[in-house]
Amino acid sequence: MEKISWAEFEKVELRVGTILEAKEFPQARKPAYQLVIDFGEFGILRSSAQITEHYRAEELVDRQVLCVINFPEKQIANFFSQCLTTGVLDSENRVVLLSPDKKVPNGSRLM
Repeated sequence: MEKISWAEFEKVELRVGTILEAKEFPQARKPAYQLVIDFGEFGILRSSAQITEHYRAEELVDRQVLCVINFPEKQIANFFSQCLTTGVLDSENRVVLLSPDKKVPNGSRLM
């Protein structure tokens, strides 16, 4: 594992947002959802997330998630993902979302 400096870590904008919309993304190569996420003062951004095995689209709305918001846009099929929704893999390599355990203001930064 490569070590990074604190200054390098501080460049990563890990912020909490609330999912406003979640819909199926049939054009993606792997099963995914298209998410619209509110980051408060940082705006509303879109993300493609491969989280279909643990989550239904309708249960994602109003859920807070932790995302990297300062990556460049990435085109996935006909969709431009503007942030990276974070998660960890479970024992079967399925993504489990990272979320605060209490509601926080949209745009809150990981400390």
